Amino acid sequence: MGRLFCPPNLDFEVFMPVVSASVPALRELFQNLTSRMEKAVGDFRAALASVRTGRASIHLLDGVRVEYYGTEMPLNQVATVHAPDPQLITIQPYDASTLGAIEKAIRTADLGLNPANDGKLIRLPVPPLNEERRKELVKHLHKILEDHRTAIRNIRRDGNDGVKKLKAEKKISEDEERRRAEALQKLLDTREEILESDCGEAGTEGLPDYVSIT
Repeated sequence: MGRLFCPPNLDFEVFMPVVSASVPALRELFQNLTSRMEKAVGDFRAALASVRTGRASIHLLDGVRVEYYGTEMPLNQVATVHAPDPQLITIQPYDASTLGAIEKAIRTADLGLNPANDGKLIRLPVPPLNEERRKELVKHLHKILEDHRTAIRNIRRDGNDGVKKLKAEKKISEDEERRRAEALQKLLDTREEILESDCGEAGTEGLPDYVSIT
């Protein structure tokens, strides 16, 4: 299954079909909420990308920072990173003198990977998951999922509070308050579906059939 995606502009058109131009605060509120939820989904996907699932991915090294002339730099700014096959990552430094610093940075990052430096290139084998590591992976993915579920639910709560405030200020009607609460729930449901779909894809590859992430 491919990743679900619902563009922010589509959300806005779907969830704001009858908002009067005379209530700019309501329009601004929903634009802000949609933007915040999109950011939460983006953060979630970035967190998933950095998890080792038993297949090589250049994103495993996104958090690696290399000391380069006294400054810590992201790995992808000092080297070219490739995943030529499912069990191998290669790192080709722009400056061969940084090989040692890159190798040290990878080891320091505690990714459970062992770099091999041949003097020109670093090879990083990505071993298949064993049973113990698979169980750890499921727990870790579940925590990432729950943390981001909580984040988007808090955004929905902020939205409901904002709508109630507009109702208390008599800027919207009771019917409009109810419609916006329903719209917020739809916005939340869409984002939770994206999180669960992405987490399932990341976590079930190579895992036993009985394992459930969500």
